[in-house]
Amino acid sequence: KDYQASVQAVLDKALDGVETANFEFPLITKAGARIEVLLNATTRRNEHGKVIGVVGIGQDITARLAQEREYSKLIDNANAPIFGVDTQGRVNVWNQCAMKLVGYSLDEVMGKNLVQEFITNEYKDAVSTVLDEAMTGNETANFEFPLITKHGIRIEVLLNATTRRDEQG
Repeated sequence: KDYQASVQAVLDKALDGVETANFEFPLITKAGARIEVLLNATTRRNEHGKVIGVVGIGQDITARLAQEREYSKLIDNANAPIFGVDTQGRVNVWNQCAMKLVGYSLDEVMGKNLVQEFITNEYKDAVSTVLDEAMTGNETANFEFPLITKHGIRIEVLLNATTRRDEQG
C-alpha cells in the first residue's frame, strides 16, 4: 500500500512524457511473497507522437539485494580494516575493524576525502596515485603507508587497492 502512490506517480510521469529509470519498490506476489522490483517506465507513443500509454519493464532484484546485504555484512565484520572510496576519493565503505583501529566512527568518515583528511602529508601523493591506479584497473598489493588515528597516533598499514565495480562494470 505504501508504495502504490509512488509507483502511480512514476506511471503518471511517463504518461506526461517523463521517463523514469531504476525505480525500486517492493511488490507482493499473488502467492503473498514479497519481491523487490526495479522498474523502468517509458512513454509509449503512436506514429503521430501522441502518448498512448506506458511501457513498464520490471526486473526482480530480490536475489541481488540479498547478495549485496550479505556482501556488506562480510565486509563490515571482517577481521581486517576495510575501506572503500568512490571515484572522487570520498569514503563510502568503512568497516568495524577500521573504526576500532583508527578510532573514527562511520559518521566521521563517510563522504570525506580519504587522502586529504586521513593520510599524512608526505604520503598524500603516493596514496592518491595508488587509488587512482586502482580506479583504472591497475591494482596494488602491500603498499605500506602511515595513518594517523583519531588520537594522533601514527600507525603503519598495508594497503591492497582493488577496483570495485558496479553491476554495469
